[in-house]
Amino acid sequence: MQDNKLKAIEIVENAQKSVRHLFDEIDEIAEYNQKKVLDAFYENKIGEEHFYTVTGYGHDDIGRAALDSVFANTFKTEAAIVRPHFVSGSHTIACALFGVLRYNDKLVSIAGEPYDTMQQIIGSRPNCPDFSSSLMGMGVKYDEVPLKNGLEVDYDNIEKYLTPDTKMVLIQRSRGYSLRKPLDIDDIKKIIKIVKAKNPDICCFVDNCYGEFTQKLEPTEVGADLIAGSLIKNPGGGIVEAGGYIAGLKKYVDLAARRLTAPGIGLEGGAMFNQTRVMLQGFFMAPSITANALKGSILAAKVFEDMGFVTFPASSAKRTDLIQTIQFNNQNEQQAFCAMVQRYSPVESYLTPIPDTVPGYDCNLLMAGGSFIEGSTIELSADGPTRAPWAIYMQGGLSYYHVKIALKGVVQKLLEE
Repeated sequence: MQDNKLKAIEIVENAQKSVRHLFDEIDEIAEYNQKKVLDAFYENKIGEEHFYTVTGYGHDDIGRAALDSVFANTFKTEAAIVRPHFVSGSHTIACALFGVLRYNDKLVSIAGEPYDTMQQIIGSRPNCPDFSSSLMGMGVKYDEVPLKNGLEVDYDNIEKYLTPDTKMVLIQRSRGYSLRKPLDIDDIKKIIKIVKAKNPDICCFVDNCYGEFTQKLEPTEVGADLIAGSLIKNPGGGIVEAGGYIAGLKKYVDLAARRLTAPGIGLEGGAMFNQTRVMLQGFFMAPSITANALKGSILAAKVFEDMGFVTFPASSAKRTDLIQTIQFNNQNEQQAFCAMVQRYSPVESYLTPIPDTVPGYDCNLLMAGGSFIEGSTIELSADGPTRAPWAIYMQGGLSYYHVKIALKGVVQKLLEE
């Protein structure tokens, strides 16, 4: 056991030496984005008065309005809505979709099949249990552009899926439980150019989850009309307790806001439950926290490449989201990985993850992550479906050193298996 421990330390330390030069670019991106966020705070004259909370209907909440404006300024958009009332990233995205789309409108997914929970929102999953309340159940038409070779966006065939009734395209930046490559800003820019050349009135919507602050530009800076994401991922900085954001053209943000609240209320109501200060502080911390998580993902990729496992993306690949996929040989290795991520978590380290059902998915999932905020994936976590190819999707890490320590434990466990 002692030999395995020493070998694990050696593997991780050697991997760190091999990738340390890649951290310079991550730091440069983080500094650039930190300046962008800081400028937004300056432009909105954020002061202590914005931290005060209101109750009831939440009328005349200057902090809430300032928070929206900070997000809008940072993402270079006309408007934004940032609320703790969004219960998850999927709920946030659903508000954007249901807000904009109407009966007989068509939604087209550009990067193949969306992830499981999105399929339920859309209604595209076979035998969808909630079909009647999905987009398709309410008369929205849907199509998707199949991936080329199952891995890449098929740019050559996007245009033929854009029919006269297409109202919105869905561009999913991250890859869910698939092995396609995540979309970087250049990919998103290319997609939007193709769509707008066909019909400039089509709303280009980007599911930005896991992608915020991983590059210098956000999708709204290269032509996206609307973006959405979760505050217990990148933009919450690891301290926001719940919520999501939607940003983009004001006409679309207003529609999404009315879906979250009600017509006639939109952006103007909703008590913030004393969360405005935390949301502002988390957003301020987000660029540096995201950088820590990216460094941890790069190190994990290199560690498992050196051990002979298949990783997506490779350690040397450009990063455009937080997720690091590691493909194992069997379920035992998959479970060993998750067990050690849990063991090296700051919260509930004494528990052992076991496969179980999760709402929105059609197979059992393994989920590891003792986080301070339940379900937070900006904190170190790992999960995956218990099916071939036995992939685990690792994300997050408030501290690079936490990820490094956990990896040593994971490697030791795998050496002992």
